Amino acid sequence: MSKINSTRYELKQLFQLMIPILVTQFAQAGFGLIDTIMAGHLSANDLAAIAVGVGLWIPIMLLFSGIMIATTPLVAEAYGARTFDKIGTIARQSIWIALILGIIAGLILQVMPFLLPLFGVPEKLIPKASLFLHAIGFGMPAVTMYAALRGYSEALGHPRPVTAISLIALVALIPLNYLFMYGAGPIPALGSAGCGFATAILQWLMLIALALYVFKASAYQKTQPFSVLEKLDPYWIKRIFKLGFPIGLAIFFEVSLFSTAAIVLSPLGEITIAAHQIAISLTTILFMVPMSLAIALTIRIGIHYGEKNINAMQKVQILGFITATLLALISMAVLWLYRPEIISFYTQDFDVGIIAMHLILYAIAYQLMDSWQVSAAGCLRGMQDTKGPMWITMVAYWVVAFPIGIYLVRFTDTGASGVWIGLIIGLSVACVLLLSRLYLNNKRLHQQFKQP
Repeated sequence: MSKINSTRYELKQLFQLMIPILVTQFAQAGFGLIDTIMAGHLSANDLAAIAVGVGLWIPIMLLFSGIMIATTPLVAEAYGARTFDKIGTIARQSIWIALILGIIAGLILQVMPFLLPLFGVPEKLIPKASLFLHAIGFGMPAVTMYAALRGYSEALGHPRPVTAISLIALVALIPLNYLFMYGAGPIPALGSAGCGFATAILQWLMLIALALYVFKASAYQKTQPFSVLEKLDPYWIKRIFKLGFPIGLAIFFEVSLFSTAAIVLSPLGEITIAAHQIAISLTTILFMVPMSLAIALTIRIGIHYGEKNINAMQKVQILGFITATLLALISMAVLWLYRPEIISFYTQDFDVGIIAMHLILYAIAYQLMDSWQVSAAGCLRGMQDTKGPMWITMVAYWVVAFPIGIYLVRFTDTGASGVWIGLIIGLSVACVLLLSRLYLNNKRLHQQFKQP
């Protein structure tokens, strides 16, 4: 195969994975968008309560479901090495572990509301935020098991079933939210807290749909995870946790910084929190673009890692970073040109809109760094290097960004901008360190695989 054809082939493979994954990511980010918009049309108080509830739920959810991302590189490696008999075992062991982790996460969310006063959350926001957390906790086992099945399916090159289920769920969330927010028959009107009940129900429906599809579809029969019932295997428990726990922690360190920013800002009042939530919701949606690319990079590099083909791995990386840069520039242009229109879609409150307009400028500033760092992390996961990125993420976000953000918010007159300045600095540090580690990994694997 010529170099040009090889490049075209890799680019085609990358985009065939990325596009359906991107649609899936957008759909899942759309869950939060729908919650935010529907709560915002109730009141600023409802929007602020959702901001606090989501700020605590998202880090917990991503920590535990992030561990299950280990399924993706493990299945991809087995696929690249042509050891197909291992794939079903990996999936089965991942589902068992996901069930246990989901139950633990659900219990944590039941306790979390009791900590809201300690976080300085205004008293009038606590009832709705607490009910949201109690309700959504029941959906956590479905979230983690769905993450395991999703990683299995996508690593085999079948992201479309997950995409279809996510799109259907996105549409279904609107009437479910409406039902629990406004009430009907025996169901009381719960306001913004109703989003928690709707989301939990939806997560279980998504898991059932994906499990049934995997069980029935011919594409999965060779590696069928539901063909036998296996006990938990200590070997695979160790492998999945060794690879997945650092992934979950790395995601937790990053996302919790963004999410807990609402709590840091809570003393500034519900108007500021609401504006911050709009900016975070918007940037979360845009982040799905480089995140989808990173997942595709993990799969393609994971397959070549199983093949021990360092040249192909480096080709995928080059194509990935070129794509990441172009996509980040497009995101920056969209944010700059359409800020007023985007914000008006979220809220008609003038005071909230003015602050949100300002905060989006900071979001524009970190798009490139964010895109590069998540792409580097995706490449490293494909190489099954997760412990180093975990420590990098912890230092960048919680040793650097978080203290800077708190200091600027509480001890200067920067207001909500202080949190975002801290985010930019943290993302920049993470980007430089992850790119440096990727460079060193490439050198190491070049020697290990002994390719010219």
